[in-house]
Amino acid sequence: MTQELLIIEDDGSLSQMLTLHFEDQGMQVQVAHSRAQALEKLSSRRPDLVLLDQQLPDGLGSELIPRILELHPDSRIIMMTGVHDLELAIQAIQQGATDFIHKPVKTKVLQEAVDKALAWTPASSTNAVPDEPNIRELIGRSEAMLEVSKQIALSAQSSATVLISGESGTGKEIVARLIHQYSGREGRFVAINCAAIVDNLLESELFGHVKGAFTGATADKAGRFQQAEDGTLFLDEIGELAPPLQAKLLRALQEQTVEPVGGNHTVPVNARIIAATHRDLFQAARDGLFREDLAYRLDVINIQLPPLRHRREDIPLLVQALLGRAARKMERPVPPLEDAAMDKLLQHSWPGNVRELENVLTQALVQARDGGISADLIRFHETGAAEPSNPPEESPLQTLEEVEARHIQKVLDYTGGHKSNSCRILGISRPALDRKIRKYRLRVGPADKQS
Repeated sequence: MTQELLIIEDDGSLSQMLTLHFEDQGMQVQVAHSRAQALEKLSSRRPDLVLLDQQLPDGLGSELIPRILELHPDSRIIMMTGVHDLELAIQAIQQGATDFIHKPVKTKVLQEAVDKALAWTPASSTNAVPDEPNIRELIGRSEAMLEVSKQIALSAQSSATVLISGESGTGKEIVARLIHQYSGREGRFVAINCAAIVDNLLESELFGHVKGAFTGATADKAGRFQQAEDGTLFLDEIGELAPPLQAKLLRALQEQTVEPVGGNHTVPVNARIIAATHRDLFQAARDGLFREDLAYRLDVINIQLPPLRHRREDIPLLVQALLGRAARKMERPVPPLEDAAMDKLLQHSWPGNVRELENVLTQALVQARDGGISADLIRFHETGAAEPSNPPEESPLQTLEEVEARHIQKVLDYTGGHKSNSCRILGISRPALDRKIRKYRLRVGPADKQS
């Protein structure tokens, strides 16, 4: 079946060149030189793909996007702009554009964008390539999310260090990947979770090691800094970094060099640093858990992601997108969502944010039948329901053990279950803390994996 292309471009020579190029590929091409001409053609044609110029004689091309998708929801739209305004491009894609490219148009770049757009089908995932996220993943039309989009654009234009703050599940890594994608940096996006690797191995992962540095080091190994050369290094859960590594990271950022473990030489590095945390690093610095100078070094550009409960107006859009994504993965149609089910979703507090929403919807989809998703299929996990066996706050008299148990639990909650940090606050050893956790049956947070 012949695919139809609509080119909306006021530059006659460019539109002619594009017409000849895509007609040679067997496509049926229509051309409009203004928004008015485009709307006229859209009323009688149904293009598979639209190449849309931003600057048109009678207005901005991006303002056509909602109308194009209203008339033809399945059409894919590629924005073309001669202005390197990433904020505008990101907002256009949030409106529904599939991709954007900059002018002057390079045939190879355009062809790759067209192939990618035309390869999209309702059964395909927009997240097929992990290192190339789509701005559609950053779903929301609330003021808070529009501000995040602007900050992504501004951050992409700079090489300054970025600190992304927000609760777990708000999409910090998606934001980091988007900043990298739109920055134009030639190197890779390399990510590492600072809370998921024990301290002595984390140093090697970050800075690399030389052969013989430790048992099992049978060859030289480049660290994540070197792997991200000319690209972006994403340091997730940076607040969990142990103090010795904080000092080494600060030196690496200041000197733009790293020293591999076991080596006696430094290696120059050129990686843009983006860090993320669910903690207040400056409060952690005041508590003696984080270096204040490193916090300032990381917090050059700060992007604060709002929790889902603070942008409830985005929930219907998120539900639509996440249900569609889950249905595509299961290769089944998207069932309708009953009003009572949506009301239930809107009223929930969402402690796990977007990640929790996706989990709830996926579970509902698995159980849904032909009738759609009803309110009784929307089920939430009760987090924190099982409290430790401590006395209530109003208990007038408590034993020393009860007081100790309550205090240790508060410290664990404060550190998110990070045992190393908890030990420093409590002034006890790790084995002592483990014994007390078992003795009092205390709740340990998710940070306690190998911390």
